[in-house]
Amino acid sequence: MTSLEEELARVKPPGETFLTVGVFDGVHRGHRHLLELLKRQAARAGCVSGVVTFRNHPLTVLRPAAPVRLITTVEERVRLLQGMGIETVVPITFTLEVSRVPAREFVMMLQRHLRMRGMVVGPDFALGHNREGTPQVLRVAGRELGFTVTVARPYEDGGVRVSSTATRNALAEGDVAMASNFLGRSYALEGEVVHGEGRGGSLLGYPTANVAVDHDLLLPGDGIYATWIYVDQRRYQAATSIGVRPTFGLGERTVEAFLLDFRGDLYQKTVRLEFVERLRDEVAFDTAEALKRQMVMDVEETRRILGAVA
Repeated sequence: MTSLEEELARVKPPGETFLTVGVFDGVHRGHRHLLELLKRQAARAGCVSGVVTFRNHPLTVLRPAAPVRLITTVEERVRLLQGMGIETVVPITFTLEVSRVPAREFVMMLQRHLRMRGMVVGPDFALGHNREGTPQVLRVAGRELGFTVTVARPYEDGGVRVSSTATRNALAEGDVAMASNFLGRSYALEGEVVHGEGRGGSLLGYPTANVAVDHDLLLPGDGIYATWIYVDQRRYQAATSIGVRPTFGLGERTVEAFLLDFRGDLYQKTVRLEFVERLRDEVAFDTAEALKRQMVMDVEETRRILGAVA
């Protein structure tokens, strides 16, 4: 039994299934459009809705020199899919071995282990070795093997196709508002608060929480952002910096949040940052005093922006 079959065999769906397969990174509005169709098709057939999702992006294996950073961790992806009412979520690992599995063999595994009776896919979907399993090819196989294939229409917003790539591009440009629009929820990062260089409090008078984020995740473009931060299920306003702190010499890229109106110890706590709006680019200041003056303005702008959406 291959590792793919072993992962599929661990899951025991409570009935016959209608499935879709993909990364579903971000579980954005385009994904939700397809998943709602999947749920309707499954319910109509008296079947269970299911998603087979790759833990890692296939391009990290097929093009390791230029890996794709993810919008969401696999754990958050599973939570989002289950929160949508998807009854069976099956994370599998994409490997070179998996990339060589022929499309027909792949769908036969889905039938054998997950009791698949139908598939719902996007118009650009392709499965199996050399992306041979297009919707047209799968329909032919389905007529022989006993499953249906439904193709969802693309989902657009204002003439722009909503996709993981479009969401990543918006984030890379620092346009967190556009990314959140594509996602249908606030773009967010989670991580543990760790010790930084201590410069924010001692030198600048603005102690910050240095948030350690999963290194596989895509961070928004360097800059200063108005954010909400959740600590122990309480929400606070925060001005958050992403970047290399060029005023003090280029360092490692970090995520640092200054919490407004907060007193307490955050170290080793897991926090969640929700991004609302980009304030400005990260720039190098001539002096620490000049940076402090700018930080005063950043805090005031954060209060204004978050006060308007509270």
